[in-house]
This record gives sequence, structure tokens and C-alpha cells, in this order.
Amino acid sequence: MDVARAPHRWSVTPTQASAIQRRLAPLVRQVPLAGAPRLVAGLDAAFSRDDRRCLAAAVVWDLRERTVIEQHVAVRPVTFPYVPWLLSFREGPAVLAALRQLRTLPDVLIYDGHGLAHPRRFGIACHVGVILNRPAIGCAKSRLIGTHREPGSRRGSVTPLLDDGAVIGSVLRTQDGIKPVFVSVGHLIDLPGAQRIALACATRYRLPEPTRLADHLVGAVKRAVG
Repeated sequence: MDVARAPHRWSVTPTQASAIQRRLAPLVRQVPLAGAPRLVAGLDAAFSRDDRRCLAAAVVWDLRERTVIEQHVAVRPVTFPYVPWLLSFREGPAVLAALRQLRTLPDVLIYDGHGLAHPRRFGIACHVGVILNRPAIGCAKSRLIGTHREPGSRRGSVTPLLDDGAVIGSVLRTQDGIKPVFVSVGHLIDLPGAQRIALACATRYRLPEPTRLADHLVGAVKRAVG
């Protein structure tokens, strides 16, 4: 996959990283996705036990056939400290390195993390989507910010995720009677489209299959590298 260089350095101070987020956030576009997506790339990252390396996985999943097309892992040194709301500066280089290995171009990216549901409206799904100029979705296991009502107990039930009265995402029940996930726009998609894709990809489990598989892959690599 042709991956553009980031429009900034990754080894910056937290103050500089916050400024970069504020500068890039206006570039996020919420628009309906053109056409029906078929190839969905699930993205996830983890860190080695010594916190010196970031391990990222990209899994391309065929939504129609429900099969894996390809999967890749990249390991990169961590050059940024842990700072709340600045996770993309720790994970970004490894995630982009994993994406560079793809031979197929996915129709949409889905990240195990947040997009607009972020204090600066620029979570990692936005960051990666803007750099690549590709449709991107954030689908996280837990809430970062915002308030919401609990959705209904049936699969497909959804309620808005709100911050200061603005809708920043949605709380989506992907399977009957299990915990919901937190969906938000990353780039070049609207929230209803993001919800539809996240739900369509959650075929058997709580998490969308592409990110569930990416999570398992980075977990296996973490156990191998320590």
C-alpha cells in the first residue's frame, strides 16, 4: 500500500504533539462513503513488556466472503512517552509501517481506538485517516470522553455519544446482551456509515472481525518478542 509520509515529525514534545493535533483536526472530513466497501483493514497496536517497542498489525478482511486477504505486523521503537490523548504519537509509526506492507488497497480502515471521540477531535483513527487520505473508522472497547445513555440490549441498538451537547460518536451494541463498542468517524466517512460497517464486521463477537484479528495478531507477537 502506498503510504504518504506524515506531515510532521513523530519525535516531538507533548506540547508540540498537541499543537499538531489541533492543526490537523480541521482536515477531517465527515462525508458519506462512496459505494459499498468490501475490503476492510483492521488496525491495532500494543507495546512490548519493556515499553520500548510498538507492535502494530494490519489485517485486510473481505466483508463479503468473511475471510482474511492478508495480514502484516511491524515493530518500531517507541519514541514518545505515554501521555493521555496523544496515543497516536506512540503507535503511528508502527501502524503506518504495517500498512506499507499491504499488497491490496482496503476500502476502509477500522482502528481499535477513537476518531472524533477525542478531546481535540483527533484520535488515532483520524490521524491515520488524514495521513493516508483514506476512509477510516474508530471502534474502541472503552469510552475516552463524552456521555451517553445505555443502548438497548439487542444487536444493532445504538445511542449517541455526546460531548458538550455535540455528537462525537455512537455507542453500538454489536451482539445481543454484551457490552457495546464506541464508534466514531476517523476520516472520509459519516457516522451512520461508520456504524453500519462496524456492525456488519461484527459477525460473531463483540469486536469487528478485522480489529479482533489484528488484536490477536499483536498479542501473539507480543508473547513472542517479550
